[in-house]
Amino acid sequence: MLGLAVLVLLLIALSWWMGQQAYHWLPVQASTAAPLVDGLFSFETAIGTFVFGGVVSVMAWVLLMHRAEKYDETDAEPIEGNTKLEVIWTAIPFVLVMAIAVYAIRVNTSLGVLGPMEHIHQDNPVEEVGGYPGDRLPAENVEVIARQWSWEFRYPDQGVSSTELHLQVDQPVRFRLVSEDVLHGFFVPAFRLKQDVVPGRAINFNLTPTREGRYRLRDSQFSGTWFAANQVDVVVESGETHAAWLKQAAALPLQSGISDAVEEYSKRAQKTNPGWATVPPAPPPQVNVPGSNNLPHDA
Repeated sequence: MLGLAVLVLLLIALSWWMGQQAYHWLPVQASTAAPLVDGLFSFETAIGTFVFGGVVSVMAWVLLMHRAEKYDETDAEPIEGNTKLEVIWTAIPFVLVMAIAVYAIRVNTSLGVLGPMEHIHQDNPVEEVGGYPGDRLPAENVEVIARQWSWEFRYPDQGVSSTELHLQVDQPVRFRLVSEDVLHGFFVPAFRLKQDVVPGRAINFNLTPTREGRYRLRDSQFSGTWFAANQVDVVVESGETHAAWLKQAAALPLQSGISDAVEEYSKRAQKTNPGWATVPPAPPPQVNVPGSNNLPHDA
């Protein structure tokens, strides 16, 4: 029993250490959701380490301590069943799974990132209903339009559009996510939040960025040939810088936004053998600020 107690303590220590190491495997934390998601990931890593270590330890103990003698070809002792052992190996996984479920539910409840989801017609969207699920009202509203294969961000209160997302640090923002063609995925790894953008439906999605910097928005759902190139930068900046950017952007004329897919498609069409058939990309959106997707980013 002493040996078993020592083994359990060692597994607990190893699991705690692995849980702490898990924080270093993830991108920087840049939203209020990131610490919650990272905490859940750390917890799951620790439990996974404990289970893996326990199973491997039992296997090693059986192999080392209960090996048959050399040249022993007799059958092992027939065992019909062990009720006590069956209860133990049923109860422990049940407790662990329930612990993960309770933690995950608490995190999901705390995040509260989703607002009401409305079925709409793209040419005639309905008005919003419901309220912001957090304690603070959103300081800014941004409409996110996903296409094959480009992103467009509209700031309706300022009359600004861009293919580079700019947000004010420490201020809640509500996104209205719509798709003009197929299923897309709004995913910023530094924010630890991901939401499908479903065609024919407007989805309100709320978050609060907490760290200034330049991050990457990626299309997390396979949406066709150039979905991997459907990426743009997310710039989180101070209130003064953000206000100045909006003011400057509002004075700029409309121009073609970022669309790597259009450039790649044009190059491919000029070849003698363009290869397999593909869906032609949507034209680049006309925006005030194209931005840049070639600058270094944090995550």
